[in-house]
Amino acid sequence: MYANPVLDADWPDPDAIRVGDDFWMIASSFNRAPGLPVLHSRDLVSWTLVNHALREVPPVEHYRIPRHGGGVWAPSIRHHDGRFWIVYPDPDHGIFVLSATDPTGAWSEPRLLLAGRGLIDPCPLWDDDGRCYLVHGWAKSRAGIKNRLTVREVSPALDRVVGPARTVIDGDELPGYTTLEGPKFYKRDGYYWIFAPAGGVTTGWQSAFRARSPYGPYEDRVVLAQGSTPVNGPHQGAWVDTPDGEDWFLHFSDRGPAGRVVHLQPMKWEDGWPVIGNGGEPVLRHPLPAGEQREPERSDAFEGPELSPIWHWQANPRPDWYDAPKDGSLRLAVLPDDDGDLRNLPQVLGQQLPGHPRRFETSVQLDGGGPGARAGLVVLGQTYAWIGLHRTPTGTDVVLRERGTPDEDVLHQAPLETPYVELAADVDENAVVRFSYRAGGEWVEIAKAFQAVEGRWIGAEVGLFAAAPQGTMDDGGAVFGPVRVTERETA
Repeated sequence: MYANPVLDADWPDPDAIRVGDDFWMIASSFNRAPGLPVLHSRDLVSWTLVNHALREVPPVEHYRIPRHGGGVWAPSIRHHDGRFWIVYPDPDHGIFVLSATDPTGAWSEPRLLLAGRGLIDPCPLWDDDGRCYLVHGWAKSRAGIKNRLTVREVSPALDRVVGPARTVIDGDELPGYTTLEGPKFYKRDGYYWIFAPAGGVTTGWQSAFRARSPYGPYEDRVVLAQGSTPVNGPHQGAWVDTPDGEDWFLHFSDRGPAGRVVHLQPMKWEDGWPVIGNGGEPVLRHPLPAGEQREPERSDAFEGPELSPIWHWQANPRPDWYDAPKDGSLRLAVLPDDDGDLRNLPQVLGQQLPGHPRRFETSVQLDGGGPGARAGLVVLGQTYAWIGLHRTPTGTDVVLRERGTPDEDVLHQAPLETPYVELAADVDENAVVRFSYRAGGEWVEIAKAFQAVEGRWIGAEVGLFAAAPQGTMDDGGAVFGPVRVTERETA
């Protein structure tokens, strides 16, 4: 048996394909860099993070600062003519394309296929006659319209648009439909299929549409909805099949601070239509012939020159932000922190906050910066809390600070004899975080807990940072020890 979610962390807007015996999945990454995570599996329940297709988010200088809610929205991945293709939208700039022969290797630089604001959630389909079509949705925040899907013919090389835009499904004309988005394009048994969710991320459902022409007319059917289950708004995802001919559907469900977690549903065909889950409702557990359920590794021993792929920055990084000397440590440069708000800091090195109980441990030594310099472990969302070191005019303190609005509140502060401390954050299944530290003796647990909250279209993150006010920086840095992420026992 496997249990849903199969990926209990923030992998938003997943799309997946099978090539041979291998499954490949990608997800939205928004403002974070590197972007477009690439995951691999052989059984749909054991996933490894193997790459990021996007080294930097274009336009590169525009994304040198955190653009919360912008960047890479719902992408699609396909395999055609010996290449892997990713088509992704930036709602402020347009639809981009990149490709690779090996998804674990180097991907091409992204190129702009279709410029425009509010173009979202694109997916290509190469037809049997060699022609190619692209379906996409619309973001009302940028385009002024939503709840409709548009198809355009594009070149087979995905380098230009060759046909006019046609609205093929208008949700305003369908009873009860709102926020129709996230389309995925397929062809089966002579029908063109568009799988697309509607009704909103937390309250909606998954529909399937079919037609004899890519331009319609389409008939629709709801194929997955919450029903009597606790799985809210089963949202956009991917239909994949196995080498043995089984059909499965991967989708996300929004869990607030844990983000958009990924579920796996069995799928079958009845009367020419897909039936997903248990009669159209999500399953919580289901048999799988083989495989051990496993999520990507979150610990990082810092034993190599490169960071683990689990990490990302809050904006496009610069090469002098960190140094990994391959000795079990990571040095972060002490960089400017003009307004004191970590939500605006590009150099926070983060990973997703898991949706299940985990303990994060690391250590930090602050070697650089004058009074006001700080470094530590942060749980970051639309509010945040951090524990770590803070340089004062007389020495170094260990502090716990929390920030909602407008300023950081000091929840704990104690002087240290040395600028070194071990740090820990214990996260439970409800994203309640308890911080603790150790400075040569026993662990000191701080009484006040922090309720993590989501970010802008993403879940909360756990991160490392180093910063100082302008004018107090020097050539030093903050040296972090290995990050260990372990399971926590639940009561």
